[in-house]
Amino acid sequence: MPAPPRVVVGLSGGVDSAVSAWLLKQQGFEVLGLFMKNWEDDDLEAGPGGSGAHCTSRQDWLDAASVADVLGIEIEYVNFAAEYKDRVFAHFLREYQAGRTPNPDILCNAEIKFKAFLDHALRLGAEQIATGHYARVRFDAASARYQLLKGQDPLKDQSYFLHRLTQAQLARTRFPVGELHKTEVRRIAAEIGLPNAKKKDSTGICFIGERPFREFLGRYLQHAPGPIRAPDGRTIGQHVGLSFYTLGQRQGLGIGGIKPSGAAKAATQGGHEHAPWFVARKDMAHNTLWAVQGHDHPWLLAPDLQASDPSWVAGQPPPAGAYGAKTRYRQADAACRFEPAPATKGAPDERFALHFEQPQWAVTPGQSAVLYDGEVCLGGGVIYGSGAAA
Repeated sequence: MPAPPRVVVGLSGGVDSAVSAWLLKQQGFEVLGLFMKNWEDDDLEAGPGGSGAHCTSRQDWLDAASVADVLGIEIEYVNFAAEYKDRVFAHFLREYQAGRTPNPDILCNAEIKFKAFLDHALRLGAEQIATGHYARVRFDAASARYQLLKGQDPLKDQSYFLHRLTQAQLARTRFPVGELHKTEVRRIAAEIGLPNAKKKDSTGICFIGERPFREFLGRYLQHAPGPIRAPDGRTIGQHVGLSFYTLGQRQGLGIGGIKPSGAAKAATQGGHEHAPWFVARKDMAHNTLWAVQGHDHPWLLAPDLQASDPSWVAGQPPPAGAYGAKTRYRQADAACRFEPAPATKGAPDERFALHFEQPQWAVTPGQSAVLYDGEVCLGGGVIYGSGAAA
């Protein structure tokens, strides 16, 4: 009798990957767990038995090992910290230094979870890998291509973070909980006695964890204070460095008591002078942060955007036409028209534009614009410009 196919599951210590491993075992696969440690700069850990102030990887490792014990599977501890620093974190810092707001989870998936991890799993004799992401993979016979689909739970769908995966990666990948809702995953975990059944979902930077974000960035980026200005040109405060702010940010500006000028009142929400202030622009050349009052100020609304560095799941861009798009995670798909712009002599990298039926709020350079055709995630690119009102 032939041996069952081997699947290596990325056990993070969380409930989603734990239930994924259990589901695969129920389906008859030989399951091997693999715990990835990818951050250690300010983490006092030196291996599975270390301890750290902010990073929770020690507890995550203990939880993952406990899960493997309950499921009766082997687990391996692997350190990808060097790969993470070179492939993800260096890019993360360059983007922030340039005034953009990158999404490290997207690059982390493409470079670590589905590249370094996949390569390691294949060396272990695996036929496929699996993670606890809420997404699905389907082979489309008509196009002879793998498709990336949204997860069945609309509140947990993570296809946005996975849009840079390639055909080769999807061919080797399973998302066992993609067909389930989170409530069902928690129910299964409790029913089979997993020790992390009620563990809180992780947040924060991919693999780095939860910590005071500005304080963390401040260890790596320059502090270059400058003025915060209102649309009428008034200086209304001081920023600590443009890298530490993002478009649409409301908290941490220190200008809550500043009132708009008489001419600016009409641009606030209903003309109310106590409407909150939001970051609307970052002028890197003049080290100036521009803030506007009112959530729906014209400077925060963009009818279109431009993106570069595209990655398409099918290996090629979709035809121009009507689609849905997300410019940030947890956003409903926004109706738009997609227009590809092939590489030209003046612009060697491929780019594309999205024109929205309704203006989009706080479209942010460095974030990803991800295109959808119904439940199918087509891919996307990195936003570098938008058509926000002048």
